[in-house]
Amino acid sequence: MRTPGSAAPADAPATVPAVRLFLFPHAGGSGLMYQNWPARFPADWRVAARDAPGHGTLMGQPPLRDGDALVAHHLDRLIPELDACGAPFALFGHSMGALVAYELARRLTARGRPPVWLGLSACGAPRPYGPPVRVSARELSDEELRRRVAQLGGTPPKVLDHPGLWRHFAPVIRADLQLVESWRPAPAAEPLPVPVSLFGGAEDAVVGLAALERWSGHCARRPATHVFPGGHFYFQDDLDAVARAMTHDVTQALRLASAPAPGH
Repeated sequence: MRTPGSAAPADAPATVPAVRLFLFPHAGGSGLMYQNWPARFPADWRVAARDAPGHGTLMGQPPLRDGDALVAHHLDRLIPELDACGAPFALFGHSMGALVAYELARRLTARGRPPVWLGLSACGAPRPYGPPVRVSARELSDEELRRRVAQLGGTPPKVLDHPGLWRHFAPVIRADLQLVESWRPAPAAEPLPVPVSLFGGAEDAVVGLAALERWSGHCARRPATHVFPGGHFYFQDDLDAVARAMTHDVTQALRLASAPAPGH
């Protein structure tokens, strides 16, 4: 693995990466949350975070409130990159980002372009139906919304405590939470054949381990499960350990993908 802050020499020839790892953030988050991740992975990997409209590098665009529209947004931008590179790719999503990564994996697999690996973090499996949310994000006051976001962690206090920043970010966070509440994806025709790994925090008060394990019913093979100390944003406590687990599982998936088919 490369050391934090290191980079390839400026005159190094362009090479096809061993794998492209795309990262998707939580509700209200942006690719900025992954800024320290690339240095934790092998030097021949290309690790890139993806922003949704209204977030990070796409802050000037209105946020989306529909799950299908959000997946379509990422799909339209991923496919040209995959066509141009040709390297195997993997997807990882945290919280809301896990729903996005899973739906992308489903749709890309249906197109004959499956990822080599899928990582799902701090998120329960989607359900095509379910009871209404008792208190919708739409109904929360700004103060209650701020309190709930603070309890989750992951949002810098300077955003929560600064009136100007909060006025900007509150509508984006509210739109993301409404998207998650209303997201009812169509049932999958068959379990996802892609190798899947599940990640969670042992003290996560939002997504318990039972909810995390429900993903097994959506997968053709039993997912690998990694539970770390900490809450909903467990990786903030020991990112190196999380990156090691991801690197191991992606490497295993690459070996599986390159193994000859039975009978050959």
